[in-house]
This record gives sequence, C-alpha cells and structure tokens, in this order.
Amino acid sequence: MSVSLGIDTSNYTTSVAVFDGESGENVGKLLEVPSGALGLRQSEALFQHVRQLPALFAKLRQEGLLEGIVAVGASTRPRAVEGSYMPCFLAGESQGRSLAHALGVPFYAVSHQQGHLAAAAFTAGRAELLEGPFLAWHLSGGTTELLLVEPEGNELHARKIGGSSDISAGQLIDRTGQLLGLAFPAGKALDELSERWESGEHFSVKIHDFTFSLSGVENKVKERAAKGAGPEEIARFALATVADAVCRATDAARHRWPGLPVLCSGGVASNRLLRQVLTERCGAVFAPARYSTDNAMGVAVLAHRYWEEGQP
Repeated sequence: MSVSLGIDTSNYTTSVAVFDGESGENVGKLLEVPSGALGLRQSEALFQHVRQLPALFAKLRQEGLLEGIVAVGASTRPRAVEGSYMPCFLAGESQGRSLAHALGVPFYAVSHQQGHLAAAAFTAGRAELLEGPFLAWHLSGGTTELLLVEPEGNELHARKIGGSSDISAGQLIDRTGQLLGLAFPAGKALDELSERWESGEHFSVKIHDFTFSLSGVENKVKERAAKGAGPEEIARFALATVADAVCRATDAARHRWPGLPVLCSGGVASNRLLRQVLTERCGAVFAPARYSTDNAMGVAVLAHRYWEEGQP
C-alpha cells in the first residue's frame, strides 16, 4: 500500500494525517490558549507544535498507519501567494522535510489554504471538484476569503475575489464569545447557544464586489449586550449576520461565474446555521465538521496526488 503523510501546524491546531489514495485518517490536538485570551504569540504556538507532534505520530504508529509511506507533505505557509508567512508552520515543515530525507521519499510543500480546500472536497465525497474551476470559501479564525479556484494539473490556484475587508468571521465569533465569557476558541459554544434562540434577526452588511466589512457587526453585538440582550440572542444575531453576508456574497459571485460549484472550508464552516443557510440557498458543499476545522488530511491528499503524478 502506498501511503502519504501530511502535517499541518496551524495557528491553533497540530495535526498529522495519512492517506492511501482512497481513505485516510487524521489525528490532531488544539493548542492551549490561556483563559480569557484571544490567541497565542507565534513563538508560543511554535513551541507547542514541536512538543505535540511526537505524540500524534505515536498515535498513528500504534494504529499501524505509518507503513508504506511514499511521500511526505506539510503546510509551509498560510496561502500560496508571495509574502505569505507564519512561523508556526516551520514546525511541520522542518519535521516533514526531515522525515522525507530519512525515508528517502519526496517532500511536498503546500499552503494551509490549499490543504483546507483539498480536505473539504475529499471528505465531502466531492474529490472531482479538484479537477475543475469552483468557488470556495475559506472561513476561519484568521481568514474570511471568497476564492475562485482554478486547478492547473494537481495545483490548486486560488485567487481571492471577495470576503471580509477587515476582521474575519472567526474573529467576530471569538470576540462575541469573549464578551459572553466563553472559552477560546468560541465557535462551538456560540453555535450551541444560538440554537436556543429562534429569531433570525441579523444586521445586513453592505456588499461591494463580493466584499463586506464585519467590524461594524462587532459594534452591533456590543450594543445589544449593553441593552441587556441575553447570550442566546447575541449568539444567534452574530452568527445569522455572518451567514447572511457570506450567502449574499456567494449569490453575487455565482451570478458573475454561473454554474460553478461552491465549496466551504475552514473552522467557521462547521457552524450549523451557516451550513444550513448556504446549503439551502446556494447548494454549497461542506466537509464533515471534523474536517472543516484545521487538519492535515488535505495536505496528505495533495501529497499523494503529487506523488502519483511523479512530481519531484
């Protein structure tokens, strides 16, 4: 069996995955963020990745999943564009390159964003999306980007065409969670809170050229809290606003590029309200929730594709 190994060391998750061309397995662990904080310094994230990677490899070894490795891949930067860089990805890249040299197999560098897209398409049962152009959302703690993805061979060329012009959807969610006293990251807890409120009331942000601003929504959230709105109402308002903005931008893009499928990736894409709205209104494709959040599966998928094509 020919197995590819993928490593992703994002800002908040350490993950390792294997893929044999048909199926795979991902193991991961969230980084530890101090109570009340909204993130980590890059130096601390890098330290935690280096500390956590051995245990993840050990888990795959115990399950007998580290046999027949023919390629190693790692996310080495946030996006496949010039100047994209974050120190936390050095942990996965350095270990990945070292393993590839030790095993005598090729190493493939991909971006974190490319990994998200590949993981979402494959685990949603829509791997064929990677063969042709499609629209995609990368919705995470640091990114809210609407992309036009145009594959060239096995390369996923993603061009940003819209999204948030300021804070990301994930930042809005985490700041709302902090306001409500929720632990970081707040996405799952905010999602559960929002399910307890029936109203679909939201703030309709302005959209221009598939782009919108979410910083004003944060102010609207604070205003509601100051007026005594309950946590369930605030959670629903914030998430409904994000869902509406993303859906309207998607509708506009589908009008500009008719017929293209829409793929949603990133941790925010695991939100139930967002999934419901975009599935019903836009026919969007979503990965299972565990593969919407940061994971190494897409990195392993891409590494296997490159290996099959005989890329050096």
